[in-house]
Amino acid sequence: MPRSMIDLRRFLLSIHPYDSLPDADLERVLTQFTRLPMHKGDVIYPINAPCDGLYVILDGEVEITSDSGEIVSQLSSRNSFGERGLMRDGKTGTNARALTDGELLLLPTDAFRDLIAVNVGAHRFFTRGRGREAADATRPATLTETRVDQLMAGDPVTCTADDTITDAAKLMRQHRISCLPVMQGAKLAGIVTLHDINNRVVAEGLDTGLPVHHIMTADPETLPPSAIGSDVLHMMMERRFGHVPIVDQGKLLGVVTQTNLTRFQATNSASLVRDVVRASTPEAMAAVTARIPQLLVQLVGAGNRHETVTRLITDVADAITRRLLALAEEKLGPPPVPYLWLACGSQGRQEQTGISDQDNCLMLDDAATDGDMAYFADLAKFVSDGLDQAGYFYCPGDMMATNPRWCQPVRVWRSYFRRWIDSPSTEAQMLASVMFDLRPIGGTRSLFEDLHRETLESAARNSIFVAHMVSNSLKHNPPLGLLRGFATLRSGEHKNLIDMKMNGVIPVVDLGRIYALRGQLDSVNTRARIASAHGAGLISQTGGRDLLDAYDLIAQTRLDHQARLIRTGRKPDNFMSPNVLSEFERSHLRDAFVVVRTMQSAVTQGRGVIG
Repeated sequence: MPRSMIDLRRFLLSIHPYDSLPDADLERVLTQFTRLPMHKGDVIYPINAPCDGLYVILDGEVEITSDSGEIVSQLSSRNSFGERGLMRDGKTGTNARALTDGELLLLPTDAFRDLIAVNVGAHRFFTRGRGREAADATRPATLTETRVDQLMAGDPVTCTADDTITDAAKLMRQHRISCLPVMQGAKLAGIVTLHDINNRVVAEGLDTGLPVHHIMTADPETLPPSAIGSDVLHMMMERRFGHVPIVDQGKLLGVVTQTNLTRFQATNSASLVRDVVRASTPEAMAAVTARIPQLLVQLVGAGNRHETVTRLITDVADAITRRLLALAEEKLGPPPVPYLWLACGSQGRQEQTGISDQDNCLMLDDAATDGDMAYFADLAKFVSDGLDQAGYFYCPGDMMATNPRWCQPVRVWRSYFRRWIDSPSTEAQMLASVMFDLRPIGGTRSLFEDLHRETLESAARNSIFVAHMVSNSLKHNPPLGLLRGFATLRSGEHKNLIDMKMNGVIPVVDLGRIYALRGQLDSVNTRARIASAHGAGLISQTGGRDLLDAYDLIAQTRLDHQARLIRTGRKPDNFMSPNVLSEFERSHLRDAFVVVRTMQSAVTQGRGVIG
């Protein structure tokens, strides 16, 4: 469908906060937005210029840069920008430039101010009243927004007051840490640091066989876990020390160090993208992705919604992919024909978390010859190997552009989709489920546009295919047990745990895909698909709201679990014990799973989607 024909109401209903506006407010905003064409290279606005209003990207990509020229963010369809200047002093705080041809929506300044004046939800969203929401994605978290329990190293290594100075030094060397809390039973009695050992032992020739209590700082100042990062920074500057124990009700929880603060301030999505752009080797990119777990912890700790966290993490993967494509072309020379690199899976849906493999493919211009395929095989290998080195491990199912099956001219891709839709075998259903989540990353985007539209139209017309897709989606069930309990895994390494991916978010992902197929919705992101279906009347008003709330809770619980693991020095995974949740949290999570089960049932009975 041409962009000029897009149903603006449906589009806005797929974006927060417009999806929650009362009908009267939404109808008024619909008349106030104006469409603006943009062309690649256009300066949408320079820094320190008067704000014209709030921009929403209808189609295309926009690059936001700081006054020094550093990339702050790369935005695409459904992202908004310009609100920071509107909320501040009426002048733009960044530069905005069109990366591609496309179209923008502009809500004039007066209309924007009227919206936030009359609608509490919109005001809360744009003023970050409920934490740093998705519209604030270009701004890194600050120490004033982050509690210390999100900064500290948990489960600290400790010693006793009677341990020798030598023993303490060995412990610090073994664990590569710069301090040890000194315990007297369960109580914090003091703290000893490498600085203490250097100044009070080495410099003064003190016997290292003496007990630690001779050199420790007794009864050190502490902070509670409810303190914020700036409290730590101010205490360190005023008292001139570099370690602050975090204590709750007399119990030692962890220690915040100067290193923790430095790492926090150096880690945000914009700095990661900037470092990716500057990287010239996969090894340099791996150093960037090694900071993603800390980014996840910070974003979750600062109160960001799950769709903001996953989008910002996915932005890093997108930037790495595009950088590898550029490096591949530098090495191999210009491509013989236009091509497009696409991501599917969680990267395609912009839903990556702290653990991700790679799922990708290549579409080539139909002018490609057999002789051109060697070039694209080399390009695919270079990029896929680079992604693996950067931490995005090879797809176990070989759903990658390195597989010749997934590196083909558009005409071959068209035949794939036609065959999957006309003959929906088990394999066809699986492949279609993956490929309906395709999102262009780098290259000539026009190669995909017509194919994407044709495929959605063809799939929607084929009720047998959609029925098979519905049946296939029901293989992933919410983990509901008897007597208001959870159905945990029964055996194996993760026995008695909930798989928050396969039994948590994936059932909702599957539902969103079904809604998109039946309604011919071009959204790829799961939440956007559900919101679009809700706005378009494909699901009931009550069912749509309940499913959005359920998905938010399930996805946020999954991210909280991963952040909890990272903070304790473990690798993030998707396997969570119900016991880490309070009774209140368990009750609400189970209710969310019940909503998902109900919506699955509605799909099978012809309710919840277009009949």
